[in-house]
Amino acid sequence: MQRPAFELADVIRDAGPSFIAHSRGWFTWLHLKVLVAILRCGTAVLGGHLDSCSQCGHQAIGYNSCRNRHCPRCQTHVRDRWTEARRRDLLPTGYAHVVFTIPHLLAPLALQNKAAVYGLLMRASAETLLEIARDPRHLGAEIGFFSVLHTWNQQLQLHPHVHCVVPAGGLALDHSRWIPASPRFFLPVKVLAKVFRGKFKQGLRELYATRNLVLEGVLTPLQNPRTFAELLRAAHRNDWVVYAKRPFGGAEHVVHYLGRYTHRVAISSHRLLALQDQRVTFRWRDSQHHNKQRRMTLSVHEFLRRFLLHVLPIGFVRIRYFGFFAHRRRKQLMPLCLKLLGASVQPSSAPATVANRPLWTCPVCGGPMKVIERLTPLQVRLRAPPEKASWT
Repeated sequence: MQRPAFELADVIRDAGPSFIAHSRGWFTWLHLKVLVAILRCGTAVLGGHLDSCSQCGHQAIGYNSCRNRHCPRCQTHVRDRWTEARRRDLLPTGYAHVVFTIPHLLAPLALQNKAAVYGLLMRASAETLLEIARDPRHLGAEIGFFSVLHTWNQQLQLHPHVHCVVPAGGLALDHSRWIPASPRFFLPVKVLAKVFRGKFKQGLRELYATRNLVLEGVLTPLQNPRTFAELLRAAHRNDWVVYAKRPFGGAEHVVHYLGRYTHRVAISSHRLLALQDQRVTFRWRDSQHHNKQRRMTLSVHEFLRRFLLHVLPIGFVRIRYFGFFAHRRRKQLMPLCLKLLGASVQPSSAPATVANRPLWTCPVCGGPMKVIERLTPLQVRLRAPPEKASWT
């Protein structure tokens, strides 16, 4: 893929301290931590390493990455490693892609209570899938899947939703056979939406009753129980969108499909088109008009404000496993699933394969580059070319 003309770090650098001064009303230390990490990623500030090709001997200095999960530069490699490690968990069957979305009316509540509301979103969607799949009127089986939280839309606005990737079938409740899903659809979306809405609303009521919701600023009126109840009634009348893609592909197809959803950040540098006069132009996909590519231009302050809407709380787990994919059940049930599907149980060699893949290949011969020396920030600065000026 062609290197982008500029990156998110350049936008942060262009905004500089003026953005922080402009945003003091809502800007936190966590926002600062994310911006500084992205700005420093892949620079001498974080130190580096001297690498040597194991085949031709070519040497080069590489800068350390920030490893922040909101950094677009760091996620590509993490995604590849995660996807490769998941190969051992994929079953030889079709897969379904199910998306759960909460109404836009509840987005401000989610913004002030990210850990509580996003956690509820992931639990309610998972419980809905497990419950409907076990119902004999539908699939009548125990399923397994993983869920990935996304909080943005193509225009970087707040849009919390969960992507669930599910094998199109499951174990019979007595674990005696594999029950395949219909090739036309996985589970009825109208039933999923109705059950999900009920579970999510009940979860919000419990959070409110136990005073585990922050209701400040524009949400202060919700401290009145009647106002909060009216919000839930209004949300009930809104569309609770559940999308289920028709079962598709097999295990190998899903390996590549997963990478599109697991380690995404709100925007990648390849969508950035122009940065001039304190304004950012980026590309977005209009799903309401056949995914037509469009352009949007925002001030750097507004662009960064939208980007920081999607910073997750420290320690929040955005990829979770359920059913027979859950960590405590995987060891027992995954071999059974493979057996019932007629596949041989292979030794789990994926972790070793992933660990042995080179992080960097030689630009001269393509051989694996290996670290031969760790460099401190001072050593990197003495041995590498000068960098752009920074406000950190």
